[in-house]
Amino acid sequence: MDRGGIFAGDDPFVIAQNWLAEAEGSEVNDPNAIALATVDAAGLPNVRMVLLKEIEAEGGGEGAFVFYTNYGSAKGREIEASGKAAFVMHWKSLRRQIRVRGTVTREDGPKADAYFDSRSLKSRLGALASDQSQPLSSREALMAKVAKLAVSEGLSPKRPAHWGGFRIDPVEIEFWADGAFRLHDRFRWTRQGAGSGWQVARLNP
Repeated sequence: MDRGGIFAGDDPFVIAQNWLAEAEGSEVNDPNAIALATVDAAGLPNVRMVLLKEIEAEGGGEGAFVFYTNYGSAKGREIEASGKAAFVMHWKSLRRQIRVRGTVTREDGPKADAYFDSRSLKSRLGALASDQSQPLSSREALMAKVAKLAVSEGLSPKRPAHWGGFRIDPVEIEFWADGAFRLHDRFRWTRQGAGSGWQVARLNP
C-alpha cells in the first residue's frame, strides 16, 4: 500500500500526535478542538466542540484520546449511557482531518486531579459552579455562585466528583488529507477492540 509521507507509520496514535503538533504551529485558534458526537436515549445525535487534552501513545498501536468535562452535562450523561462516542478534528490551515470512533471510559483518578489543579483558579471555580447543560436563570446568578465559591473554597479548590475526564479507546481512526480536484487521500485504521491488531485500508475520496 502506498502509505508514505504524512500517513507513514505503524502507530495511529503517533501519527495523530504528529499531525496535532504540526497544527499547533499553523492553526490560529484551538488546534486541539474536536467536534464530539454522542447520542441520547432516543438515538438522536448531539454534537458540540470540546478541547482534546491528550493523545496518549503507549506503543504497539495502543493509546487513547482524552478530554475533560462535567459528568452531569448532556454529553457526559449520553456517554455514560452508551459507552461510545465519535469525533472529528479538522485543521483548515493544513487541509486535514482525523475521524475517531470508539468506546469510552472515565479518567477520574490522579491524572484528572492533576489536570484540574493545573487549570486557572477562575476555570476551577467555574467548573464547581456550573450545572452544565441545566437551565440557568441569569448570568448574574452564575457569577454570584462563582463569587460565593471563591470565598468558601479559597485558592486551592479540589476537583469535584461531577467533573473529570473521558478516554476514547478507538476501534476506528481515519486520516484524511485534501487532494487536488477533490481526489483526497484517506486511510482508515480499524480493529475489533483495545489490544487487537490494526488493519489499514485506503479509501476512495
